[in-house]
Parts: sequence; C-alpha cells; structure tokens
Amino acid sequence: MQLSYLNEPSVLYNIQCRYNQDMIYTKAGPVLVAINPFKKVSLYGNDYIEAYKLKSIESPHVYAITDTAIREMVRDEVNQSIIISGESGAGKTETAKIAMQYLAALGGGSGIEYEILKTNPILEAFGNAKTLRNDNSSRFGKLIEIHFSETGKISGANIQTFLLEKSRVVQCTEGERSYHIFYQLCAGVPTDLREKLNLRSADEYKYLRQSNCYSITGVNDAEQFRIVVEALDVVHISKEDQQSVFAMLAAVLWLGNISFTVIDNENHVEAVTDEGLFNVAKLVGCDIEELKLALSTRTMRVGNDNIVQKLTLSQAIDTRDALAKSIYACLFEWLVEQINKSLAVGKRRTGRSISILDIYGFESFDRNSFEQFCINYANERLQQHFNRHLFKLEQEEYIQDGIDWTKVDFEDNQDCLSLFEKKPLGLLSLLDEESTFPNGTDLTFANKLKQHLNSNSCFRGERGKAFSVCHYAGEVTYDTTGFLEKNRDLLHLDSIQLLSSCSCRLPQIFASSMLAQSEKPVAGPLYKAGGADSQKLSVATKFKGQLFLLMQRLESTTPHFIRCIKPNNLQSPKLYEQGLVLQQLRCCGVLEVVRISRSGFPTRMSHQKFARRYGFLLLENVAYQDPLSVSVAILHQFNILPEMYQVGYTKLFFRTGQIGVLEDTRNRTLHGILRVQSCFRGHRARCYLKELKRGIATLQSFVRGDKTRKEYAVTLQRQRAAIVMQKRMKGRIAKKKLRSINDASIVIQSVIRGWLVRRCSGDVGLLKSGDMKANESDEVLVKSSFLAELQRRVLKAEAALREKEEENDILHQRLQQYESRWSEYELKMRSMEEVWQKQMRSLQSSLSIAKKSLAIDDSERNSDASVNASDDRDYSSDMGSSDKRVESNGLRPMSASLSVISRLAEEFEQRSQVFGDDAKFLVEVKSGQVDASLNPDRELRRLKQMFEAWKKDYGSRLRETKVILHKLGSEDGNAVKRKWWGRRNSSRIN
Repeated sequence: MQLSYLNEPSVLYNIQCRYNQDMIYTKAGPVLVAINPFKKVSLYGNDYIEAYKLKSIESPHVYAITDTAIREMVRDEVNQSIIISGESGAGKTETAKIAMQYLAALGGGSGIEYEILKTNPILEAFGNAKTLRNDNSSRFGKLIEIHFSETGKISGANIQTFLLEKSRVVQCTEGERSYHIFYQLCAGVPTDLREKLNLRSADEYKYLRQSNCYSITGVNDAEQFRIVVEALDVVHISKEDQQSVFAMLAAVLWLGNISFTVIDNENHVEAVTDEGLFNVAKLVGCDIEELKLALSTRTMRVGNDNIVQKLTLSQAIDTRDALAKSIYACLFEWLVEQINKSLAVGKRRTGRSISILDIYGFESFDRNSFEQFCINYANERLQQHFNRHLFKLEQEEYIQDGIDWTKVDFEDNQDCLSLFEKKPLGLLSLLDEESTFPNGTDLTFANKLKQHLNSNSCFRGERGKAFSVCHYAGEVTYDTTGFLEKNRDLLHLDSIQLLSSCSCRLPQIFASSMLAQSEKPVAGPLYKAGGADSQKLSVATKFKGQLFLLMQRLESTTPHFIRCIKPNNLQSPKLYEQGLVLQQLRCCGVLEVVRISRSGFPTRMSHQKFARRYGFLLLENVAYQDPLSVSVAILHQFNILPEMYQVGYTKLFFRTGQIGVLEDTRNRTLHGILRVQSCFRGHRARCYLKELKRGIATLQSFVRGDKTRKEYAVTLQRQRAAIVMQKRMKGRIAKKKLRSINDASIVIQSVIRGWLVRRCSGDVGLLKSGDMKANESDEVLVKSSFLAELQRRVLKAEAALREKEEENDILHQRLQQYESRWSEYELKMRSMEEVWQKQMRSLQSSLSIAKKSLAIDDSERNSDASVNASDDRDYSSDMGSSDKRVESNGLRPMSASLSVISRLAEEFEQRSQVFGDDAKFLVEVKSGQVDASLNPDRELRRLKQMFEAWKKDYGSRLRETKVILHKLGSEDGNAVKRKWWGRRNSSRIN
C-alpha cells in the first residue's frame, strides 16, 4: 500500500490494517516495519524464499530486504548491513534468524551456513532470559558478520557481542528467570554428568529461586538442552570442553548457595564450609581453604607490604556475586570466541560481507538504571547514523535526477550525543571520574551531574539520585542507584589469583583474560585504594569504544533498516494497542523518517508509471505521445502548482499530499468503471446462469427419460424372463412329479404282479405239499395280508393317476380353445383394420375430389375475370369501381370454402392418427407386450363405436360442404356471365 498523505495517523492506520490481515511487514521509506504477530504466520519457508529470489513477490518482507542486500553487495561490491532494532519482545531475534535463513538458502552450498544457523541456539541459551515483557529476551547485543566468496557463497562468519547483562546471573525480579542455560542444564543433563557435577533441581539454587519462576509455558528445557549440545557439536566444541562449560555453570549456581557466618564483634564473616563451598572448589579445581579466604578477605598492597582485610557480610556477598558474574561473563566471551574460530574465513576472505545487527531498542521504564542508560546511548548513536544515511540517500536521488533541491535541515540529535560524550563534562566522563573516587557514591554522582550539566538543554536534574535526559524518542528519567558499582564492575585481585591457581583449564583462561584487560591503560586518575589492585576499563568506557568501532564498521557499509514493533504487552495475537505502537514508532525513528520525507519530495514516480497510472484521466487522447508529455499534460489538467512538484530526468517528484488529488480522481473513476463492469458482468452472468439452468433442465429431462425408458425396458425384460422361467419351472416340476408318479406306479404294478405270480405259485405248492407244518401256514397268512394292503394302495394310486391325466386333458383343451380364440381375435382385428383403412381411403378420395372440383371452378372464374378485364378497359371510373366491388364480393366465399376444406383435411389426418395409435395400443395390450389395467375387448368395442360415429358425422359434413361448394360455383358463374353479357349488350347499343 502506498500512502498519498504521510503523517502519523495514516502510518499508524496503515500498519494496523495490514496487521489485522496477518501482513506483519510494512515499508516506510527505506525502513521495514515488522509487527510481532505472537503466533505462527505462513510467510516463511522454501516456497517464499524461492519466490523472493525470483522476484515473483514484491510485498514487504525480511526476505526482500535481505535479497536487496545480497544483490547490492554483488552489484556494487560494497559491504552491506541489516540493522534490526526494537524493544524487548518485539521480535528482533526471530527477525535476525529469518534474515540468516534467507542468506543461508541463497549463499549456501559449502556447509558453513549450517554452522552459522546453529549458533542461534547457543547464543539464545547463554544470552537470553525470560523477562516480564518477553519469554525469550536477548540480554546482549550482537553483530553477525557473514562473509561471501567470489561466487556469492558463504565462506565464513564472525560474531561480536555487546554489553551482556551480568547482573541477571545473581539477581532476578519476581516472575522473571535467569539465563536459559541454567534451567536447561538442571532439566536435561544426563544422569552420569549430573552425578559428576552434583547438580540439583533449579529450585534448590538461591540464584534461581529468587524470582519463583522456573519454567516457560510451551518450552521444554530438557529438549532445548539437547538442541544446545547438538549445536555445540556442530561448531566443533569438543566433549571435554563442553563438560568444562557445564562445570563452570554448575559452579556459578553453587556459588549462590555459599553462606557466611559472623566471626567477631566487628561483623566480619567467613564462608561456611558446607556443600556449596565444597562443590564450587571441586568444580573449578581450587583448594577449599583458598576459596574461603578469597571470599571472606581482601589483600591490599601498601608500599612493599601486603595487608589482609577481613570483609563484612555485605562485602563478602558482593565479592561472591562479583566472582559469579565474572565467571559467567568470561564463559560467554569464551564461547563466542570458540564459535568465531569455527566460523573463521581464513584464506577464503574476499572483503564482501553482510552484517546483521541485533541490538536493543530504545527503553523507557518506570525505573531506568545503568543498563537503560547504556542502551539509550547506543540508540542515540544508531539514530544519528540512520538520519545521516536517510538524508544521504534522499540527496543522492535528487542530484541524480537533476531537480532543484535545497538541503532540508532536520532535528539532529548531536546535542544529546554531546551530552553523553563531551569531555571532561559529559555524562560518561563524569561517571568514570566519580567511579575512580574512593568516597564516590551514587548520590555524589547525581549531584555532580546537576552541578555541571544543568545548563545543557538536554539535561534536567531531578530530586534525590535521579536525572532526566531528553532523547530523540522522548525524555527518560534515570535512577543513579547502582550506577557506580555497575560501571566499575571490579573483581579483586584475590579472586583473579584464585582462578589462575585452579587446576581446570577454563578458570585459568578467564584469569588470564581479566589480567590482560587490567593491564590496558586507563585515562584519568586511578583508584588503587580499598583493595582494588586490579584496574580495568570501566563498563561505560568499554561500551563506548565498542560502539565507536561498530559505527565505523556500519559507516563503511550500505545499511538496511528493520524496526521491530510489539503490538501489545500481553504477548497476545490479534491485539493492537495504538498508543504502545505509536510510542515504539517514535522510539524507532519511523515517524522521523516520515517527517524527513515530508520535508522534501516524499512521493516519486517514474514517467512511464505515472503516465500508465493516470493517463486514462486525460480528456484528450494522448496515447501516442511519450510518457513525459503525458505526465506534463496530466499535471496541467489537474492544476498542480509548479512549486508542488519537480520533473526529473526519469521521475516526477511531488510534495506531500499532491498526489492525493490524482489518486482520489483515479479511485472515483475506477470505482465507476468497476461499477459498470460489475453490473454488466452480473447481467451476463445471470443470463448465462438462466440459459445454463434451462440447458441443464433439458438435459436432465432427456437423461431421466432415457434412464426411465431403459429401466422400464429392463423391468419388462425381467418380467417376461420371470414369466418364462416360471412357466418352465412349473413345467419341469409337473414333469418331474409325473415321472415320479409313473415310476411309483410301475414299481407298484411290478410288486402286485409279482405278488399275483407268487400267489398262484404258492397255491400250487400248497396243493402239492399238503403235509406242511403249522408254522409255515401262519407265515403264508401274514404275507397274504401284507400283499392285500399293497394291492389296495396300488389301486388308489392308479385312480389318482387317472384323475391327473383327465385334468391334464382338460387343460390341453382349454389351451387349444384360448389359442383358437386368439387367432380369431387377430383375424377380426386385421379385418377391422382393413375396413378402417378402406373407409379412410374413401374419405381421402372424396376429399381430394372436392378439392379438385373447387380448384377447377376457381380457375374458370379467374379466366372469365381476365376476359372481362380485357374487354372493359375503356369503361369509366365509376363502372370500374363497381366491378371491383363485385369481384371482391365473389372472392370472399371462395376463401371461406378453402378454409373449410383445409380444416376438414386436418381433422381427417388427426383423427386417423389417433384411431390408429389407439388400435395399435389395444393390440399390444391384448398380446401381453404392454402391461395395462384395462379390458382390451371392451375398449376395442368402444373404439369401434367412436370410429363409426365420427365416420358418419364426417361423411355428412363432407357431403354438405360439397353441396355448398357446388352451389357457390354455379351462382358465381351465372352472375359473371350475366354481367358480361350485359356489358356486351350495352356496348353494342351505345
């Protein structure tokens, strides 16, 4: 979306509209504004990377900014930088990872890109923590410089860190957490390593239980620890060094559990020999007594003598906490150094690089301390770099296009920077000076600031220990409590010597690093009293030096700015707080970009694009003119004042709001065009829909009719098949039953005949052998009774068989009667059809005869009329008019008769078709081809009666018509003859 009017409300509204549509990226001039959605959005992945690589998507995106940086690096051979800023929770870390992901995708191939991406879990674990505003807040700034080879592939990288928040190691606010790695270590360390380090759960360490917060919703610390260990393997940190790193972390945790006991009346203390002290000595590899002395005493050198001073409880606690913070800070720096060694470029360096700066944004809280002081100072430096670059780009474009350009002054923040950096009366100089005084306190520092800086317009003293600074983003009030202690950040020589005497390698490296820093020259007076034998650069001075080096590096690159915005403090998606967003836009300098753009020519457009966009608004047709002429014609037509625009070589430059008139007219015209198009397209669509519906209905009717006919044919075929099957099955059953009865009859007959034969043969045997025994006679009697029963059953079966044969004969007779009746019926139907056809032919012949006679009469009348017309050409006008009336009267009955004959012919065709169809249908019903619930015989008789009645009526009407036509013909002929003879006689008489 391009805004015609640039102001705070339009920018704020535009960002909100895009945010509500999950379009979290907005381009404000050279700045990309990224709104944290607090949810996953589908704007990333290989498909989007490929699309932005091929320029098929032009919407604002981190990918687009990174792609521009790569292309400009290759084209101009100039190093690029991507500066990401924003307050805690705005999404800076995720944005940096997205940019690195795109760089790895485009410049990958050597394998080093995988190592670069794996540095993110390590730096997040050791440098990020949960705060009240963000669950993964970066507590340090970092610059990742990615180097490229001549072929455009990634060849290495280097990481630089700024201002780690060491105080978080020993002190946490309620609801926050210390650095992630402590909780990940307690949750995910393997069992054998846990026993070796004597690790406990997180709630057993004083440093971690101060805030009563041990976990983050949706985060698995054990799984995150596994990812960190995997990343350490990728960046080539050995297992031995990894165990040493975990030992240092455990030592820091156990340092917090060391307690002290008072040993005299002066409140001097010594460390209690308990589990905490024992574990610390074991983990760092030092003697337990030396550790007790380093924590409870301080050695001061006075002349050539060393004096040992016992510490009070508060001093001992500060010494313990300082040792814990120093170990963790040195461990963090050592890890970054090892990562840089793994990512080293070496001989592959080409000088081309893209730097990604992920640094803290402007901060203003209810209570602002030393950390906010340094952070806001860094943002002042970055804002000045931002303004200078912005004006440089503006001025270069104006000069390149050859327009009249007067340099526009802007509100520079140099006064605020001078307040910080001026010597000897700047904030940083006075802070370092007060930090070196033995009796310097936070209150004396605040009073010194009020004494020397009250005349500065950017400074205002407050009551007590507070003071206010007018930054570019607004006024911030700082509380000086803890300023001096945090700026000194001293670790006494006793603690450094303790680390150097340890048997473990890492504490020795830490001690050497701290001793090397203490040997650097320090400007100004040195404070060597009070046991602070080891001096080093103050935190503010060191940070200032790092910042100057950073600015020098950025000045040599082409910057690309990304401003991350947090839409709400609840970390809730779809919630947009306008006041909070507006404050961040001001702090990030986005609205400053708008203001700077408004002071010059913020709207610019090429001649071709301007002519293409607004050319159709011209009243005259200038389609064949060049784009510049079309553009000038548009400007003249809309009466845009000359001082409101400039015509360059390739572009048109407009003051703020001038393009709005053209845009409004264009929108109204397009709206009208779209309205007409929508109405016409709607009409076409509705017509097409109606036609489509009619076609669909017709098609459906045809399809359904065809489907119904097919289903009916199938049903009819099935019915006929079922009848045939039933007939055959019944016949087969009857045959089978008859066959079984026949077989049974034969069996019975054979049995009876055998019995009769045996009976006869038995009687003969009885006659021959009369001397048989009594028991044999009894057996014969039994057999005779059994055979009698069988004979009775045989007689009954024969009677039943005769009855079935009689029934079968009767059925055969009925079947023959039905067949004879059916043949007679078919003969009758054929004879009836022949009679109907004869009658129809007779009617047709009579009708054709009537037509022919009528045509003959008509031709005779026409011939007579032609004769009369040839004889009477010389008659007068009144006679001619009377003849015409007579002829017209004679033609009327002829036309009426023709219409009657045509109606009779049509009636004949229709009724013959109807009677033929009805007769055919009744024949099909009678033959069984069509299933219908009616009596075909009765319907056939009724149809015959109707045909006879119609035939009689039609014949009478035809005869009447013939008589009428004959009469009309004879009358017309006589009349014509009489008139003709009358005219002939009158002509003769005359």
